Amino acid sequence: MNKVIHPDFKGHADELTRIIDNFSTTGTMFADGRRNKIKIFPLGFGTVNVKSFKIPNIINKIVYRFFRKSKARRSYEFANRLLQEGIGTPQPIAYFENSTAFSFQDSYYISEQLNPDLTFRQLIEIPDYPEHEIILRQFTQFTFKLHEKGIAFQDHTPGNTLIKKTGPQQYEFFLVDLNRMTFHDSMSLQQRVVNMAKLTPEDHLIKVMCDEYAKLYGRSYDEVYKLMVKYTQYFSNRFHRKRALKRKLGLRKK
Repeated sequence: MNKVIHPDFKGHADELTRIIDNFSTTGTMFADGRRNKIKIFPLGFGTVNVKSFKIPNIINKIVYRFFRKSKARRSYEFANRLLQEGIGTPQPIAYFENSTAFSFQDSYYISEQLNPDLTFRQLIEIPDYPEHEIILRQFTQFTFKLHEKGIAFQDHTPGNTLIKKTGPQQYEFFLVDLNRMTFHDSMSLQQRVVNMAKLTPEDHLIKVMCDEYAKLYGRSYDEVYKLMVKYTQYFSNRFHRKRALKRKLGLRKK
C-alpha cells in the first residue's frame, strides 16, 4: 500500500491506516454509489470523510499503475492546490493506494468532513430558500474567482459545491469530488461558460448568474446569456440521450 499523509496529520498516521484497513467493516455509510462509496469515521480531532474508489477495469488497472495518477491522488493534490489558490474545499488529509507489481487495485481519499448548510443542488430545488439570489450571486462570484485563476472544475455540477453561511448575507463555498480538473494560464469566455453550463437548466437561475458574471467579466449580459443557453441546452440534450441509451440497453431502470 502506498500512502501519503498531509504534514499536519502525520501524528494520526496509525489511526488513518486502521481506517483504511477496516473500511469495509467499520464507519458510517455516507454515500453508497454504483462506482464509489463514502464513509464517515471519527478521528482524534473530529470527523473525516473517506471516499473509496472502485477497482478499475482491466485496462485502467494498467493505466493507473504506470501512466496516470489515481483518482485519490488527484483529489488530494487538487485539494491542496485549491487551498493554495484561496479556493474553498474540505481540508485534504491523506490518500491511500493499493497495487501489485503490474496492476492497480483500489484507492482512498481522506478529507475533513464538512457539515454544510446546503448544496448548490438544494439552492436549485428550493427557489424560496432564504437569501436565494444573494447566495446565487455570491456563488457566481466564487466561480468567477475560480476561472480567473485558470481553474476549470470538470465536475462543476449541482451536488459538488457545499455552502456554509458565515455571517449576515455572507456565504462560503467548498468544492468536492475533485479528481477531474484542468488548469490554464487564462480562460476564454467560451471556456468559462462551458464550465458553468452543467449547473442548472433553470432559465431564471441562468439569468441571474449571467447578469452577475457579465458584470464581473466586463462583457455584455446578452453575450454571456446567449452562450450559456447554447451550452446548457447542449449538455442537457446529451444527458437525456445518454440516459435513453442506457435504458434501451437495460443499464438503467425506467
